[in-house]
Amino acid sequence: MSAFIARTGRHRQRYDENNFRLVSGCIPYRLTKDDKDVDKENRIEVLMVSSPNRSDLVFPKGGWEDDETVVEAACREALEEAGVRGILREIPLGVWEFRSKSRQDLCSLEGSCRGFMFALEVTEELDIWPEQKDRDRIWLNVKEALGLCRYDWMRKALEEFLRVIEEDEELKLKEEIVVSPSIPVSDVGADCQIMAANCYVKPSKHHALRVL
Repeated sequence: MSAFIARTGRHRQRYDENNFRLVSGCIPYRLTKDDKDVDKENRIEVLMVSSPNRSDLVFPKGGWEDDETVVEAACREALEEAGVRGILREIPLGVWEFRSKSRQDLCSLEGSCRGFMFALEVTEELDIWPEQKDRDRIWLNVKEALGLCRYDWMRKALEEFLRVIEEDEELKLKEEIVVSPSIPVSDVGADCQIMAANCYVKPSKHHALRVL
C-alpha cells in the first residue's frame, strides 16, 4: 500500500475569474537512446496513464489547489496518477483551455478548465502509488503517443514539449563546446530546487511561457 494518499474532493480547488477550474499536469518523459543520429521521436518516451472507467490514455493532471503552487500541483499529480518523481521544468509548456467530456469530471458549472502543463524528466518509478488500482501506466515513443492523444489540446502540448526538448538539446551542445565537466546525477539538487518530497524543479535557461 502506498504511504502517500491521493487528494480527493474539490474544497481546496482553485478557479479563475471566469470560473474556469485551474488544472496542473505534466508530460513525464525519459531519454532511451543517446545516439544523436536517431530522431527525437524515437529517442524520447513519454508516460501516459489510463482514465478511470474509460479506455483512453492521458497525461497526469488534476486540480490545482489553494495550498500549493502550480508546480507543486503538477508534481503531486504525477505521483498520484502515474507513480513517478523527477525533475520538473519550471516554466510551463503552455496553458490550454478545454472542456470536460465527462459529467463525472466537470471542471466547473460550465465544465471549462484552464490547464498548465509541464515537462517532467522521470528519475524514479514507484512500484506502488496512490491511484494504482484505477490507472495503468504505459511508456510510448512520441509518435505512438501523438496517435493516442484523444484531445487536440493534448497533441498541441506534446508538440510543444518536443519543441522545448529540441531547444534544450541545442543549448546543451553549445554549452559543451565551451564548458566544463558534467554534473553527477547525485548532485542534481545543486541546480534544482526541491519541491516537497515529490520532485525537483529545474529553472529554465531559455524558453518562455507561451499561452496557447
